[in-house]
Amino acid sequence: MVGRGATGAAAGLPVLSVLLILTAERCAAQKGDGCGPTVLGPSSGTLSSLGYPRTYPNTSVCEWEISVPRGKRILFRFATLDIEDGDCQVSYLRLYDGIGPGRSEIVKHCGLGVNIREPVESAGSQVTVQFMSGIHHTGRGVYLSYSTTEHTDLITCLDKGSDFPEAEFSKYCPAGCLTSPEEISGTVPNGYRESSPLCVAAVHAGVVSNAVGGRISVVSSKGIPHYEGTLANNVTSTGGTLSNSLFTFRTNGCYGTLGLESGGVADTQLNASSAWDWSAVPGQHSVWSPAGARLKKAGLPWAPSQSDQQQWLQVDLKRGKRITGIITTGSTLREYQYYASQYRVLYSNNGKQWSSYREPNATHDKIFQGNINYLHEVRNNFIPPIEARFLRISPTAWHQRIALKLELLGCPIPVVRTESRIFTPSRQVPPSAGTKRPPRLGQTTHTPDIRNTTMPPHTGKDVVLAAVLVPVLVMVLTALILTAVCAWHWRSRKKSSEGTYDLPHWDRTDWWKSMKQLLPSKMVETEDSVRYTSSEVGRLSGRGAVPRLHAEPAEYAQPLVSGVTTLGARSTFKPDEGPAPGYSDSDLYDAPISPDIYHAYAEPLPASGAEYATPIVVDMGCHLNQPPAVCGFKGAGPAAGRQAGRSAYDTPKNASGQATPTADLTYQVPQSCAQKPAGQG
Repeated sequence: MVGRGATGAAAGLPVLSVLLILTAERCAAQKGDGCGPTVLGPSSGTLSSLGYPRTYPNTSVCEWEISVPRGKRILFRFATLDIEDGDCQVSYLRLYDGIGPGRSEIVKHCGLGVNIREPVESAGSQVTVQFMSGIHHTGRGVYLSYSTTEHTDLITCLDKGSDFPEAEFSKYCPAGCLTSPEEISGTVPNGYRESSPLCVAAVHAGVVSNAVGGRISVVSSKGIPHYEGTLANNVTSTGGTLSNSLFTFRTNGCYGTLGLESGGVADTQLNASSAWDWSAVPGQHSVWSPAGARLKKAGLPWAPSQSDQQQWLQVDLKRGKRITGIITTGSTLREYQYYASQYRVLYSNNGKQWSSYREPNATHDKIFQGNINYLHEVRNNFIPPIEARFLRISPTAWHQRIALKLELLGCPIPVVRTESRIFTPSRQVPPSAGTKRPPRLGQTTHTPDIRNTTMPPHTGKDVVLAAVLVPVLVMVLTALILTAVCAWHWRSRKKSSEGTYDLPHWDRTDWWKSMKQLLPSKMVETEDSVRYTSSEVGRLSGRGAVPRLHAEPAEYAQPLVSGVTTLGARSTFKPDEGPAPGYSDSDLYDAPISPDIYHAYAEPLPASGAEYATPIVVDMGCHLNQPPAVCGFKGAGPAAGRQAGRSAYDTPKNASGQATPTADLTYQVPQSCAQKPAGQG
């Protein structure tokens, strides 16, 4: 049975407290020897046959008389109807309109495994439910819930999360679902396995009260690999493994911690009836003071000097707070396995007049389920919440010795509320006096309407739209980035690949040519001189194959003599784009140039002279069919040739006008070709 986490005498009172609830209005009553665990509230409840979910006893009877406020009607839903009888003569379940002799039958059911999907409605505000059994061998009996007809979405205590495929939905849970034999798996805020009964999980989560019931707002989402098992609100949840889906509940968000664990509550705000001063070793004292009563704090907890029901631990919150729950542990010390298994809660606004917490429609103080061991946490929620400045915990049962650590859950009181009270009226009692009977409370607990922040808000169109737009935006941004990178890379390669043979646009214009005439000759020489790599210089010095030259853009005079592309280090002419390295034309002219003449370019003149030497067109081959006037470059004989060579070349002059002899005459172009008599050729 749900809530069976407690053992021994500690479990007796919470279990018995759900068997029967009779309010001051006598809104419900039961009689007979066949009645099982039952909660009959003024607006909802749950009833079952004796022994459920096992078989019911032979020849037994039970009648439940249910009344709701005048002007309202009653709605019934069946969770289980399993009665062994074929004709409903001896064993059956019958519903009547009214109470007493004047009642009239509404419906009568019997049979094994009967599934009644449609709800049953009364004609008035009073109904009698009658269960009869004869001799039988099988059958589990009956298990059903009721509420007023305004809650048309009433569900039973056995309805599970997997029974509702919607992502979000709202249902009404009846009071008394702790009578359900079904187990739940999970906890808040992580969620509950979809196989858990919704209303039992809602009690465990602190969303509704078992004594009153109420509306739940459920959010479904994808399952998790593991579900934690905890004890809360007298419901023990078990651990669970991976499931396809889970559910959790919307809450009002008022479940934050109030400062004991974090230190927001100072030690001076903690007080107690007494503290245990115990010495394990002579001369060394250990005080189990109220300052140690902080959840998850290492060290000694609070323990009173003696264990009795007059001991208490008090928390001063400095101002009124809305307190929605409490979490407790025992000593958490393996060598001192002490804990409080049950306790009462009192509250006050001034620290003098105290009120005991009671559930709605209850005639006695609520005894909260405490810890079942010294280590694990146990949570209890206040439904409705407490609004007060001072809170006291008074243990009523314990293991070996009272020891306690705790944390309070809640939030600040809204500005519009200034009084210290529960949402429903309660009575004030002095500390030494017994509790008094409270006035009648409201019918149902107000349902929180803010979603649990640990769950996704919804899985509607917004989520689908986001799932589509986000990948598209990522792809578009990625494409733009790649395009920009490629463009930058292409421009970089274009700049770096501009060849040394390519002349800038302005260098090819007449304007630039005229501007260069105004620049100093050394600057022009530096800017326009041909540059060679070390490998090309080596090839030039070896007079090997003609290389392909790489030159910075420069403005050179194009030589008129073609066929020779090998340049000196200080040539003033732009070289022809000759053949590839290693290529040579053995018959470029009819008569090849002598090997001792390297090329026919002029040595640059000094800065004071003309900028360029002007090459003269000659027939380097001196073909025989040429006129004699142009064949004087090679004489008819060796002597004539030497004489002609000496007379036909200029000698470079320096800045002072003196002739400068040169090591060879390979850089001079003949100025004229002297005419020879035809006989000498």
